[in-house]
Amino acid sequence: MKKTILFFLYIACLTPMMAQKAADVPLINREIFFDNPEIAGGQISPNALWVTYIKAYKGTMNIWLKKANEPFEKGKPLTADTLRPVRSYFWSDDSKYVLYVQDKGGNEDFHVYAVNPFAAAEAKTGVPAARDLTPVEGARAEIYYVSKKSPNMMWIGLNNRDKAWHDLHKLNIATGEMALLRENKDRIGGWDFDWDENLRLAFRSNMDGSSDILRVDDAALTPIFSVPNLQSAYTLNWTPDNKQVYLVTDKGKERNLSELLLLDPLSMQETFVERDPLGKVDFGSATFSDVTKKMRYTSYTDMRTKRYYKDATFESNIAFLQKEFPNKEFSFVSFDKTENLCLVNVYSDTDPGKVYLYDRLNGKVTFQYNPRPNLPTEHLSPMETVTYKSSDGLEIPAYVTYPKGKERKNLPLLVLPHGGPWGRDNWGYNSVAQFWANRGYVVLRPNFRGSTGYGKAFLDAGNGEWGQKMQDDITWGVKYLVAEGIVDANNVGITGGSYGGYVTLAGVTFTPDLYKVAVAVVAPSNLNTLLASIPPYWESFKKQMFTRMADPNTEEGKALLAKQSPVNSVDKIKTPLMIVQGANDPRVKKAEADQIVVACRDKGVPVEYICAPDEGHGFARPINNMAYLAASEKFIAKHLGGRYQESMKPEVEKRLKEITVDIKTVQKPNTVIKP
Repeated sequence: MKKTILFFLYIACLTPMMAQKAADVPLINREIFFDNPEIAGGQISPNALWVTYIKAYKGTMNIWLKKANEPFEKGKPLTADTLRPVRSYFWSDDSKYVLYVQDKGGNEDFHVYAVNPFAAAEAKTGVPAARDLTPVEGARAEIYYVSKKSPNMMWIGLNNRDKAWHDLHKLNIATGEMALLRENKDRIGGWDFDWDENLRLAFRSNMDGSSDILRVDDAALTPIFSVPNLQSAYTLNWTPDNKQVYLVTDKGKERNLSELLLLDPLSMQETFVERDPLGKVDFGSATFSDVTKKMRYTSYTDMRTKRYYKDATFESNIAFLQKEFPNKEFSFVSFDKTENLCLVNVYSDTDPGKVYLYDRLNGKVTFQYNPRPNLPTEHLSPMETVTYKSSDGLEIPAYVTYPKGKERKNLPLLVLPHGGPWGRDNWGYNSVAQFWANRGYVVLRPNFRGSTGYGKAFLDAGNGEWGQKMQDDITWGVKYLVAEGIVDANNVGITGGSYGGYVTLAGVTFTPDLYKVAVAVVAPSNLNTLLASIPPYWESFKKQMFTRMADPNTEEGKALLAKQSPVNSVDKIKTPLMIVQGANDPRVKKAEADQIVVACRDKGVPVEYICAPDEGHGFARPINNMAYLAASEKFIAKHLGGRYQESMKPEVEKRLKEITVDIKTVQKPNTVIKP
């Protein structure tokens, strides 16, 4: 396919005007982008009488409650966590309890908590008591299903018996009583319940990487659908009569893109339902009504998401919203039990969204809240799309955000690769991209090979290619923007987290002349030690990881991983480097950061190190985010010449000093690699 780039503005005509207006774009305070939102996460109670939301309480994001017809100023806090923000929660179906999950310091050992929103507040905390429903230390809880027929009941998994696998339990929310239903000795990674809340299916991961969907019979688990390693199959929901289940799969050589099927678990008969009508991307998602039990729409995401409606009423609802809010996108945040009332987020690429109450019966929308009312959206930049060819001709889709008001010529570039790597970037509001564009950088976010959503061939093209062709996909994106005259080849930086952090380290080691500055966040530096220390509860997809990367249990695999590990090529680094890490990260452990910091220090490579003792895989606490962003913003500006905000709150300045590590004190970790 011919290289294309889509602009929202006709650049040839507007360049002089844009250049004149560059000085008029203000430097937006980083706190407006990243500090606690004023209100977020609104939900309607199932009985429609209450609205819950997340708001700061004593400086930390917690759950609040108000009557549905009251202003938000009348709300009261329901939780009082001071160490970690509460990031998600849900109501029991009888509107009696609010439930949420929380870990400690980012260790990802999640517990399930319940709070009675109507109980009296405790004098000590100022909120009702929150009960830990899974008080098992060192265990991680997973929620499988929450009952609507018996709203006190939920089904959860706990890995206290075997760290690699979760046993199935039934949990009474009201009493906290928990009953073991099944010990997981069959490598079961999940369970599926039908509309009548009968346990119908189980999902098994096999040692060879293949997986099975199993029918739950009285005396056995019977395989009804199987896929080999690196192919996928998962269920969405059941038909209203519970006789067939919607199944998404890319099984078979004839399928590159995943598609939607119906599967009869008794006869095992498969019926084709739908694939991408444009034939470009995998099946995306489907939404269902809990009232009618029917599908509302399916969606597919290429550069943008397209919906295909199955419910005429819901399609008319969308048409109404499109008329009310032209050129906006919509996500349905929460429904009441009747589905007549819902909270809708109305957003775009330059607007994180405003939330409205939508009365579907009466065709009325009422403004509820704006999470970031001080964000000057008029100074943000549209997210544009681009495709370019990599080193072997593979076409790479990407998103580009340009600094507003600047002529698109010889600009500094900041590459922002996504994590995973088995995920993807999407169109929409992205606070990180907008933040860096506001600082004066072109921001490139490529969906390199190995990203999901573009079919098996694109995904499999990344197998064994960490730091190699996957890295080329990033490098050739830089080359493309340079060749177009948009980017200055001598003024390119890179920053990313998780796999994006690995790309950052690989960029400065394997392409040492490409980048002028780099900030790597929770970044794997040694792929052998990374795979030797993955959490035990990743056992269900460990074989797939080894296949897509390399098998560290073989000499060939270990050698490839060593070759692809940035820590082993530190002597090639010419780029000023900043490492950012959470001390409690269970995925990319602190040893990954320590060992590359030590290697850089010992070889005289300039490196700075920030490590937060109360964070895991990514920073959840705003004060830590503010501190590391203030440091990285100044660090990148020093080398790329962009703008940066010099000021910071006293508490943020203090926190930055606390989490900045003297590299002289870092010791080489005792990492273990399996023989």
